[in-house]
Amino acid sequence: MLPTAFIHSLKGIPGFDAEAFMAAHQQTQGITSIRFNPFKKPYLKEIPFSSLLQAPVPWATDAWYLTERPSFTLDPLLHAGAYYVQEASSMFIEAILNQTIPNPTNEVVLDISAAPGGKTTLLSAYFKHGIVVANEIIKSRAAILSENVMKWGTDNIIVTNNEPRHFEKLSHFFDVILLDAPCSGSGLFRKDKNAVEEWSVENVAACSLRQQKISKEIIGCLKPGGLFIYSTCSYSVEEDENITDYLCNEYGLESVRVQIQPEWGIVEVQSSLNAAWGYRFFPDKVKGEGFFVAVFKKPNVIEGVFQNWLEAHIAIPSAKQTAPIEAMFQIPDFYQFFLQEDSFKIISKVYWRTLLMVSKHLYIKRAGISLGSLKGKDFIPSHELALSLLQLPSVNQIELHLNEALAYLRKQPIELNGNMGWNAVSYCGLRLGWVKVLPNRVNNYYPSEWRILKD
Repeated sequence: MLPTAFIHSLKGIPGFDAEAFMAAHQQTQGITSIRFNPFKKPYLKEIPFSSLLQAPVPWATDAWYLTERPSFTLDPLLHAGAYYVQEASSMFIEAILNQTIPNPTNEVVLDISAAPGGKTTLLSAYFKHGIVVANEIIKSRAAILSENVMKWGTDNIIVTNNEPRHFEKLSHFFDVILLDAPCSGSGLFRKDKNAVEEWSVENVAACSLRQQKISKEIIGCLKPGGLFIYSTCSYSVEEDENITDYLCNEYGLESVRVQIQPEWGIVEVQSSLNAAWGYRFFPDKVKGEGFFVAVFKKPNVIEGVFQNWLEAHIAIPSAKQTAPIEAMFQIPDFYQFFLQEDSFKIISKVYWRTLLMVSKHLYIKRAGISLGSLKGKDFIPSHELALSLLQLPSVNQIELHLNEALAYLRKQPIELNGNMGWNAVSYCGLRLGWVKVLPNRVNNYYPSEWRILKD
């Protein structure tokens, strides 16, 4: 049962049909959608659960609705990063980018509230020649974000674990900022029953103030002429249209109208004070959950003074240290080596200066691709390396059957025929991780904290 005060608060909102809205929330079967990883799909030998692919998500590339929700946990390709399970409405971010930045080049992008990583991976794919800074303030959620980014496999995502105010020192730094704002969560009532119990008028008001605070702390990071995308999973005007008015009034942002197709069922709205455009997703009108998004452009007028972006010092290993690693994995020369704690890492040289500047002011949880670490004289390859897009032509790869792959992902002992030493194991053409073949056994190096516990 939806709160009476909640239904009352939506009356008068364009597109709101109380009867149809409440009927949609009575449906027991949820809507499941996935978005394929464009970097890994070309290497797939088999499309996962192809029989369940029902119809494309109309506003996203290679994204699909499924006829039913399979057990994703028991699909090795989820763990290999072949796709991301993402709510369809939130994929509309791609349609916005297609219209506002149709020819992306080397943009620097900020996803300020990024966990668990659906929009981050979407941004990584769209800005494949740029770099995405994905931030999450909560430590546990930042760990989940890092895991999903590792599975995605690219080196163009920097994961940070900071409060929004920490970004103030990077003034006029980002070409695009996405604020998927913490909200009251009414758009997720069908998926999350706890959200229904936690909803209140007071919480909506508190979220609205928090959204304004975050906006204030990060708006100075956006370059003149840059794009600001604001979204929530809330239906409340206080968190949606009222915030768009706030952004226009306080910071002079210019509302951007996005073209939508009538058959999509998305409701176009305008705010009361500035007629700022917004796009609301009602579950009785679209095939997806509740969502709101608005797009703005920052005026080209430069206000204030650009801060001097200082570069941090990041430890760089010597050529003597990296030579055997380069030989072992045939690392292309367009990568920059660096050290983070005891891990040898690489990142494309085109992203190097951005990493230096970001790391001067922020806590970097993950950046580039971790290759591994030295243990005595032995080099231990990282799990992240196995999941990366690096080709690793010198590494022997063992293709696993489904039962073998699941045993590996459960970190169970497995019997394999491979070369002595390190071998990558794969499923349907995508790497899952490492094993080490010894004379009398095979050591399973799948991370213990990631292992499948489900039978």
